[in-house]
Amino acid sequence: MSVDRADGEAQGIIARAARLDAALEPIDWSVLPPGVDRDTVPAPSGDLARITAGPVDGPRIVLVPGVTGSKEDFIRMMPLLATAGYRVESFDMAGQYESHAAGPENLHPPQRHYTLQLFVDDLLAVLATGATPAHVLGYSFAGTVVSATVVAHPELFASVTLLSAPPLSGQVLRAFKILGPLSGPVPARTEARLMMWGVRNNLHHGPRDRAVFVRARFALTRRASVEDIFWLMKHTPDLADAMRALGLPMLVVTGTGDVWPVEAHRAFAERLGADIVIIDTGHSPCESAPYQLTEAMLTHFPR
Repeated sequence: MSVDRADGEAQGIIARAARLDAALEPIDWSVLPPGVDRDTVPAPSGDLARITAGPVDGPRIVLVPGVTGSKEDFIRMMPLLATAGYRVESFDMAGQYESHAAGPENLHPPQRHYTLQLFVDDLLAVLATGATPAHVLGYSFAGTVVSATVVAHPELFASVTLLSAPPLSGQVLRAFKILGPLSGPVPARTEARLMMWGVRNNLHHGPRDRAVFVRARFALTRRASVEDIFWLMKHTPDLADAMRALGLPMLVVTGTGDVWPVEAHRAFAERLGADIVIIDTGHSPCESAPYQLTEAMLTHFPR
């Protein structure tokens, strides 16, 4: 992992975290670690499944998973953050995994599609259940959700971490390392179905323990939510200047093998006025490098 402007002590911490990540053993991703509890959050789109850990009065961290993801994406990190004294939580976004029943048909008045505002309003409902301002991480598409939320309600945020989040605006799929140039004329619905097929069949060669859980998770995730999110990713708002103007601590984290080029993430961090951490992994450092990602968050943001 490389950290821009890191000193010698920080580099030593990083090296230790990298060794711990390299020694990770397979787990059953469907089983929550000890000390992690379940509940649900009433939100405008419906009930959202949530998990929490750590002292109730600790500084709060909210981890928001991306498209086809779930709260379990962070179960390697949550005990680490809880041990550090934080109250940490994650939830399934509407339409995803155990929040699959949450959707636009539950809004007042009902709507036909999952929209960015739906996800923003749901995140606001989650934030309203605990102490604010909170440290909030948005993973992949959820980085856009977190960005839109912090611009609208900066008082609720102590810091922002964008993990493998779209580093561009507009049609962000165009910069994918693979098939990006072909994504323009392809309908979002088709791209979503291709992506789901690829993930379900583990074309990215993820660890077997992870692939088993991801395949099972698709039994609940609503295809319509994934298709609508892919449409949203072709219409990503440019919020970088507005976010920079807030003056909040911000961190961009990406893997060397992310779907977007590292250079795009560097340029994005520069626009945000954010620090950047680059980890020698893929799109999912929360799964494959939890120690390094946790240390990055603890190092960069004050309690």
